[in-house]
Amino acid sequence: MASNPILPNCTQIALQNATATEEAEEREYSEFYTQSQFITGLILYPIFCIPGIIGNALTIIVLTQKTMRTSTNAFLSALAISDMIKLMNDLMYFIVLLISRSYPTIGKTAFGYIYPYAHFIFNLAACVSSWLIVSVAAERYLMVCHAAQAKTLCTRRIAIIVSAVIYTCMTILAIPSAIRYKTVSCFDYNQNKTVYDIHVTELWMNENFETAYNWIQNLLRSVIPFLVLIVLNTYIINALRKTRANRRFSARNRITFMLIMVIVVFVVCITPDAIMSACFGLGYYDENLLVKGIREFTDTLLAVNAALNFVLYCLFNKVFREHFRTIFCHRLGGRRITMEPDESEYRRLSDQKNNLSIATKLTIQKTATTHV
Repeated sequence: MASNPILPNCTQIALQNATATEEAEEREYSEFYTQSQFITGLILYPIFCIPGIIGNALTIIVLTQKTMRTSTNAFLSALAISDMIKLMNDLMYFIVLLISRSYPTIGKTAFGYIYPYAHFIFNLAACVSSWLIVSVAAERYLMVCHAAQAKTLCTRRIAIIVSAVIYTCMTILAIPSAIRYKTVSCFDYNQNKTVYDIHVTELWMNENFETAYNWIQNLLRSVIPFLVLIVLNTYIINALRKTRANRRFSARNRITFMLIMVIVVFVVCITPDAIMSACFGLGYYDENLLVKGIREFTDTLLAVNAALNFVLYCLFNKVFREHFRTIFCHRLGGRRITMEPDESEYRRLSDQKNNLSIATKLTIQKTATTHV
């Protein structure tokens, strides 16, 4: 049979990218990768992605209510948008795998066309979520440890601007990911038809570029956010322990504790991905089947993190629960619900406390002078 003059032979392309040793390793880990893909892509992804998308949509609705418009909630709303994009991207992966089970050719074609863009969306959403979590932690650190600076820095307007900057910068950072892979048509002689596969672009075959970009991305997506969150969380927890007995600030402490849980869950879920990317320098589709199988689980942890925030808000934020029930469950009737206190309210209460303390001291001094 004469070779196709336009489309390259799939076997020839594969031989250019793999040695005999690598092919043996691929066969060895083929079953592991297949099982990993089945467990994560076909079982765990729909379990977490579908409820997660719904939960993040509900979160956006609740946090954008007039009585919930605080600086912290502006960050959390932006985070919910990023998480929802991440989960929708993961759900698309589940759909493609599902199609591949019944219609392998259609599934492989869909995967070949979708994956280069899905890889970009994955990296974009991961970077955005990382820095939004860092922003939440930094804001809470200012509120708890530096109340004077928080007076001017922790406003809703600044939170919206910071969120927009994060989305813009991380989109620019992720652009090279969009051109990492390309869809290639090739002729499969075994099936006697044209099929589609994914290959690394010429730019990403440049070892210097690949190494430099991967280090920059891994530092900005995982390593730096991870270290910053550990430090900020330590300061926040210590400050929270010192003020725990002060009932006047119990509402703030509850919100702070909720945010600590959000940060802890994020750190736990991102750690395996950070280890794979930063410590071992391992990539994605172009790696061997062992790495791809492990990546299935590390990527699933990121999906779990994106799906859990709504649950954390419901468990640890009374005001969020009240607003959610009022909007969706109608169980509170016409009863007045609690408003989410913003930083200006905390400062007002703090000023009242300080003024009361000063007035009390002056009264004591005047009384002592009179008796003398």
